[in-house]
Amino acid sequence: MSAIGLALSLFIGISLGFFGGGGSIMTVPLLVYVFGLEPKEAIASSLMIVGAASILGAVHHWRAGNVEIRTGLLFGTAGMAGAYTGGRAGAFIDGKLLLLLFAAMMVLTAVRMWRGRREVTWPTAGDRSTGPLLAQGFAVGSFTGLVGAGGGFLIVPALALWARLPMSVAVGPSLMVIVMNTLAGYVGYASHVAIDYRLVASISAIAIVGSFAGTRLGRRVDPNSLRRAFAGFVAVMAAFILVREADLWLDTAKTALPASVSQLAFAAIMLGIGIAAGRVAGRAGAGPLVDRVYSDGAGI
Repeated sequence: MSAIGLALSLFIGISLGFFGGGGSIMTVPLLVYVFGLEPKEAIASSLMIVGAASILGAVHHWRAGNVEIRTGLLFGTAGMAGAYTGGRAGAFIDGKLLLLLFAAMMVLTAVRMWRGRREVTWPTAGDRSTGPLLAQGFAVGSFTGLVGAGGGFLIVPALALWARLPMSVAVGPSLMVIVMNTLAGYVGYASHVAIDYRLVASISAIAIVGSFAGTRLGRRVDPNSLRRAFAGFVAVMAAFILVREADLWLDTAKTALPASVSQLAFAAIMLGIGIAAGRVAGRAGAGPLVDRVYSDGAGI
């Protein structure tokens, strides 16, 4: 077990304390390039680490009365089905391609975090749209299970748009959903990936300690400076992955291309889910809530 890697694990927790998220952004590259795990092993391990760290935030919001249990369970149940499906689907997708998809997600996150929030009024509370809420839950869960990201930057806008929750209420159930999704995604991956539980437990424990330090430090630093600093860090990490894996792009593309009609159909379905999720997030992105999610790094 790498002593340097364990020391760096502290920054996973500091990120969580600073921004309320950002765990997988650091965890997956750390597991791959420092601890030497294969991409799929890193994604499965990251799901466990992010889930464990998110439990603390979920409990904190629950104790503060900021978690609407019914909505969280509704969205989270659909998300668990999608996350498990995404985790199982990871068995049929080249690990290097998953890393490239993860890097692309990092680029998108960095851009949104750098831009910050816009002051636009959100819709007032009203009747929730159950059908779209379930569909979005499944879509976000699929993304979470496949690449190992928490998905909070999609969960919170969906809860605001379809469940009509104000931000103070949406963040709480979002963390609850992240815990549910990461657990289901891990179960999906566990069926075809070996997990080093000792390593996962060690990193999780250190990250939790770091989160307390990060929370205290975050109270003493300008939030906008932190947001842009973290956005720059995410962009650098994404560039590192893209450059590091550049020599494998062609080989990955060859092995990752669908080789049968069923694989082609599955790829088309997942692409459609991704586009639909992006469109919903785009609709929600007209206001400060989604920008707050990106600026805080919640659940990434």
